[in-house]
Amino acid sequence: MTEDTAKIDTLPNIQEEQFPPIRMGALFDAPHATYPPRILMLYGSLRERSYSRLAVEEAARILRRLGAEVRIFNPSGLPLPDSTSADHPKVQELRELSLWSEAQVWCSPERHGSMTGIMKAQIDWLPLSLGGVRPTQGRTLAVMQVCGGSQSFNAVNQLRILGRWMRMFTIPNQSSVAKAFNEFDAEGRMKPSPYYNRIVDVMEELVKFTLLLRDRADYLTDRYSERVESAEAVSRRVNQRTQ
Repeated sequence: MTEDTAKIDTLPNIQEEQFPPIRMGALFDAPHATYPPRILMLYGSLRERSYSRLAVEEAARILRRLGAEVRIFNPSGLPLPDSTSADHPKVQELRELSLWSEAQVWCSPERHGSMTGIMKAQIDWLPLSLGGVRPTQGRTLAVMQVCGGSQSFNAVNQLRILGRWMRMFTIPNQSSVAKAFNEFDAEGRMKPSPYYNRIVDVMEELVKFTLLLRDRADYLTDRYSERVESAEAVSRRVNQRTQ
């Protein structure tokens, strides 16, 4: 670096103590946990024969074969957001499952070109912060949808936006099952098809990304702006005590 370049590259707005070099060891030499990946699955329909639920149940079987521990949240009885307090038992159940998870699968039917209100309500009940802990940040996410007609990607695209907003690592692959009523047998099992194969692809990818990121998520989501804010909050608190 030349003297002129060094002068141009000065960063007067940076708080140097909060801007250390990238820790290569935290990225490449992190310890490897060996417990099964913990995966929470959400679906977006309350119908007795819910194809989003059937798709999630089929995906759960694949995940268990891949060595994951899976829990499926039943949205029946979950109140509308803001219609009651967060002390509601279903809200508490959902939040505790989100905190337990290190990966999630969201599967919604497409209704009127969008995800369902039931799907959105579940995500809306998950706060960005809960007692200093973020129940979604740093978790991996796979998105899926089932369609009543021809294949569409409206719901999965919206779920991707929500996943980013919730500070999750949304994997590249996704699943959209067209004419879902044709893809499941009378017992609710998915028939062999390219749609089934895609769900296998998505679940494989989710487990791989979860295992790859699980020991690095805290470092990957450690942000300069939040370190600065935290340091300033501590400084204010200390200064108040000394006044």
